[in-house]
This record gives sequence, C-alpha cells and structure tokens, in this order.
Amino acid sequence: MAAATFAKVSQSYWPDLFHCYDVPDLPRTNNDLEQYFGSARHLERRATGRKMASPALVVRGAVRMVALMATRDQLFSADDLYPRDLVAWQALRRRTEARHEARRAQTRFRRDPVAYLATLEKQLLKPALPP
Repeated sequence: MAAATFAKVSQSYWPDLFHCYDVPDLPRTNNDLEQYFGSARHLERRATGRKMASPALVVRGAVRMVALMATRDQLFSADDLYPRDLVAWQALRRRTEARHEARRAQTRFRRDPVAYLATLEKQLLKPALPP
C-alpha cells in the first residue's frame, strides 16, 4: 500500500521532480537551500545588529532575499538598480504594501483589540449615503 502511494505521488510530481538538473546554479538539496537562507539570516542580523531576523524580512522577504544574496556576489551601479519593467515593479510594490498593511493591522489589534474592533464596527455600520 505504501509503495503504491509513493509511486502515485512520485508520478504526479515527476515533471518537476528533478528540475534542479535543468537549471544551472539551482541548489540540488535542502542542505544547499538551508545554507543559502542561513547565510542570508546571518548577513541580515549582522547588518541590523539584531539577534533574531527582522520582522521586515517577513513582509519584504521576496525582495530582501534577492537583494541580500545578489549584493554579496557583485557590486551594482545606480543604472543597474533602476527597474527595467515599471509595471512589474509597481505590481510588486502593491503586493508588498498589501502584506505590510496586513501586518500593521495585526499590530494595531494586538496593541488594543477593543479600539481596533470598535473602529471596524464603526466602518461597517457607517451609512452608505449621507443623512
């Protein structure tokens, strides 16, 4: 039974199962990925002076991880940093801002849940048209 399940699951993942061999410089194992993220955490802690990872890493992680690891390997000029695709860059900024706003709301709720919920209730009960 277990062997049949393993074969079925492996077959469903088969097209992407060995993707690492098709893409150059893609880590082959979890150990390589753990080393990648571990060195990123180390650099983040070193730059910020924090013992733990910055909460901003959760909000802007997709951008920060790439920037952190790319700057480790080469120097960039101002021209290199200018976004080539402004539409894609703006979409990324909107997604990042949405995550950031969700984290701000969580913080507001944790600080004062009663006031946060009262504000939400006021917004929900606000009449659509002025009196």
